[in-house]
Amino acid sequence: MTGFSNTASLDCVSLKGGRFRMGAKRSCQKDDGEEPVRSISVSGFGMTPGTITNAQYQRFIDETGHVSTAEGFGWSFVFDPTEAELERSGSWWRKTEGACWRAPTGPGSDVTGKETHPVVHVSWHDAVAYADWAGGRLATEAEWEFAARGGLDQKRYPWGDASPVDSFRCNIWRGKFPRENTAADGYAGTCPVDAFKPNRLGLYNMVGNVWEWTADWFSRDFHILSRSDREPKGPPFGEGKVLKGGSHLCHKSYCARYRVSARSASAPDMTTGHIGFRVVFDKKDPV
Repeated sequence: MTGFSNTASLDCVSLKGGRFRMGAKRSCQKDDGEEPVRSISVSGFGMTPGTITNAQYQRFIDETGHVSTAEGFGWSFVFDPTEAELERSGSWWRKTEGACWRAPTGPGSDVTGKETHPVVHVSWHDAVAYADWAGGRLATEAEWEFAARGGLDQKRYPWGDASPVDSFRCNIWRGKFPRENTAADGYAGTCPVDAFKPNRLGLYNMVGNVWEWTADWFSRDFHILSRSDREPKGPPFGEGKVLKGGSHLCHKSYCARYRVSARSASAPDMTTGHIGFRVVFDKKDPV
């Protein structure tokens, strides 16, 4: 799209920027650091309407030869809620040899038929590499939340306050977590990046489907201490990068982080089957 440094010719939604109220009165999970509500301003930028797809990532791989973090490690984390795995590791994430973006559940799996689904098993480093190649970058947490809210002030979700549990507005866990997923919304795992109705800015799946990497290091209180209200960024260093949006594994009984103010974090080299990313673009300097 003209006006942005978008060398990969990705579809892009132009956002004017502005001032909005970020955060929430209280975190949905203890110590997430969503609060307090604060007035924040961001400049204009472009954003891909959905997360980067398997097909888009394949083009990047074909042109650059990039080896993803999971491929380099030789394994990634795959969701496995079986009793045996819970007893073995105390977690429903199984370290799976051979799992990566092109083999999301391990050897023998592939992404055939899921070309328009979000690429997963990508680390923060993989996301940055793709964004650099495309001429863009990852959004700051503030930019991401500004975009997700779509101009709605202090609403819980991109569409307002109506709960997604009682309607099918996004891709989250349906049934009893973690062993019964009814897939009542049509998807037992990921869904196409443009499934469900977009927000008022034309951005799809800003909550649910997959967590999204952002540029910022995670902190529970840096935003309180820094008191920055213009183009805020996270702390200069940390252990995990901020994730936004929740995923298809979020459920009200365990992780209700499918709200626009909700946040989580993972180490930059973490790869799982429910984390992806979208790209933002800065406006070109006038010639």
